[in-house]
Amino acid sequence: MATDAVRLRKLDERHLARQRWARAGWVYGTMLALAVFFMGPFYVAFLGSLKDNPLEWPFRYSFAQTQPKNWVAAWRLGQLGAGNPWTGGFAPGAVVPFQVSYFLAEGQEPEPPLVSVPRRRAGAGLGAIFEEVQAAEYAQVSPVEELSRRPAVLEGQVGQIVTYGFTVRYVGEGPRVPRLPLDIEAPRGQQYYGATLDPNRLERRGRVASWDSLTPGLFGYVFRNYLRVFNEARDPNTGASFFLRWTANTFFVSLAVVLTTLLFASLGGYALARMYLPGKQYLFAFIVFTMTVPSQATFISNYLVLRDLGLLGNLWGMVVWSAVGAGAVFIMKQFFESIPREIEEAALLDGATPITTFFRIILPLATPALGALTILTFQGMWNEFFKAAVVLSGQQANYTLPLGLSFFRVIGQHM
Repeated sequence: MATDAVRLRKLDERHLARQRWARAGWVYGTMLALAVFFMGPFYVAFLGSLKDNPLEWPFRYSFAQTQPKNWVAAWRLGQLGAGNPWTGGFAPGAVVPFQVSYFLAEGQEPEPPLVSVPRRRAGAGLGAIFEEVQAAEYAQVSPVEELSRRPAVLEGQVGQIVTYGFTVRYVGEGPRVPRLPLDIEAPRGQQYYGATLDPNRLERRGRVASWDSLTPGLFGYVFRNYLRVFNEARDPNTGASFFLRWTANTFFVSLAVVLTTLLFASLGGYALARMYLPGKQYLFAFIVFTMTVPSQATFISNYLVLRDLGLLGNLWGMVVWSAVGAGAVFIMKQFFESIPREIEEAALLDGATPITTFFRIILPLATPALGALTILTFQGMWNEFFKAAVVLSGQQANYTLPLGLSFFRVIGQHM
C-alpha cells in the first residue's frame, strides 16, 4: 500500500508539473504571438522605406532591393565604379561592364537598344539646388553588342531572350562622381526581361529602363532612401546635413523639457501634497481644469508672448512653451501623497530642513514616478509637431525631426 501511495504522489507531482509547464507555454506563446503581430506594421514600414516608390499599390513584399542577386551585383558594380562597394560612385579609370536582356516574340528580329548616360539631378527639394558633377561629362558608352540568344516562353508567348552587353568607361581625368545614371531604351516590340542590376524604374510601358546609378554600391542601392535623407536635405549656405541638425535639435528640446518638467513638477506636486497653502485645493482644481484645455486653444496667446520675448524661430521658444505641464504636476502630487508622512517627520526630528528632506529623502523615493514622467515627457516632446510648426516655422536650420519629416513629404510631392 505504501508503494502505491508513493507512486500516486509521484504521478500527481508530474501532473502538476505538466500543468505548470503548459500554463507557462500558453503565456509565453501568447506573448510571442502578440510580439510578432505588433512587429508586422514595423516590418511593412521598413520594407516600404527601401522601395523606389514607397507608395506603390498593391504592396509587394518582394522587389528589387530585397533580392540577394541585386545585393551582390550592386556590391560588385560599386567596386568597379569607384573602388567602394558600399556607396559606389564613378571614379577615373573605372570600367563598368553591363548586360541587359529582352524578350522578343517569335518571328521578330532583335535590334540593339539605345544606351545613354543622362544629366540627372540627385533628387528634389534642396538637393536639386546644389551643383553636382555630372557623370555624363566623363562617361563613354561602348557600342552595344549582342551576346546570346535562347528560346523562351513568357506569359504563354513563344519567342526568344536576347542578351546585350556594353561597357561604361570613365574617360579623361576628373573628380569622383557620386552617381552614374543610365537609361536604356529598347526598340518597339522588345520587352525588358532582366539585367545585371534591376532598374529603379521601367518607363514608357517598359521600353525605357532607368537606373539612378549604375554603380550604387550595396548601401546606395538597398538603402538609397536613407542616404537621400542626409544628401538631399542640406543647408544651402554651408552644405551641412539638415537631418543631423534636426536630430540634435530634437534631443536638445526633449532633454531640456524633461529636466525643467522634473524640477518644476516635483516642486509643485510636493507643495500641493505636503505644504500648507491657503486655497491650495482650488489651485489644484484649476490645474486639473487646465488639463482639459487643448494647446490649440491657447496657441495664439502663447505665440504672442513668444513673439514679444523674441523667441520665435528659436529652440528656447519650444522649451519655454513646454517647460512644465499640468499633467506632470498632477502625477507628482498623487505620488507624493502615497509616501507616509512619518518619513518626513523622522527627518524633521533628525534636524533636516524641508529642502534637505525634499531633495535627499523624498525625491529618491519618487524614482518610479520620475522615471515614468521622464518617459512620457521625452516621448511627447520627441513627437511634438504642432508647437514646432508654430514656433519654428520658416527657420529650417532650427527644425525638430517631426517638422523636418514633413519637409521630406513636400520633397516627395515634387519628385
